[in-house]
Amino acid sequence: MNRLMLDAITIALGQRALLAISARVEPGETLTVMGPSGSGKSTLLAYIGGFLAPEFAASGRVFSGDVELTKLPAEDRHAGLLFQDPLLFPHMSVAGNVAFALPARIKGHAVRLEHAEAALADVGLASYGDRDPATLSGGQKARVALARTLVSEPRMMLLDEPFSKLDADLRAQIRDLVFAKARAAMLPVILVTHDEADANAAGGQVVTVGEEA
Repeated sequence: MNRLMLDAITIALGQRALLAISARVEPGETLTVMGPSGSGKSTLLAYIGGFLAPEFAASGRVFSGDVELTKLPAEDRHAGLLFQDPLLFPHMSVAGNVAFALPARIKGHAVRLEHAEAALADVGLASYGDRDPATLSGGQKARVALARTLVSEPRMMLLDEPFSKLDADLRAQIRDLVFAKARAAMLPVILVTHDEADANAAGGQVVTVGEEA
């Protein structure tokens, strides 16, 4: 996998500058971006992923190895995203949710479901493929979201406070799983969070943006 480079990124909303950042994230490492609400943390992820809302003004470049991602449409940037909510499709089975994210080169319904079941087993959900997502606990939904992200073969992972709605014990468990899987896949990771425990668990560099009132 390639390192992720953030080259002189600035983001503003109207006349208000939100953040300015340059950083390098090596494969398997995590950059944690901390700051108060409204400081631009999630907006930074949107800029990197290619889905920044039009009311924001941004400049700077993002590279994955030698590829300048900021020149590519969102679908070609291959960012793996995890949000506060798992965002599972309610009309699909658990395995269907995971299979949805598989690369198009994997052909055939049965083959894709087989890959999905293997990915679920890898995050501790063997035999859960036929379940309705509505029947899962919060931690189980988070595991499905992680499996779905990993099977998409992302260049990087962008984590927008994905642990914030979990209780303390579950939070630590899912957090450790996410970081372990990212390291195993040698993915550069950017985590935005309010929580110092998240930053400590991630290891690596921490950048603080914005200022507390």
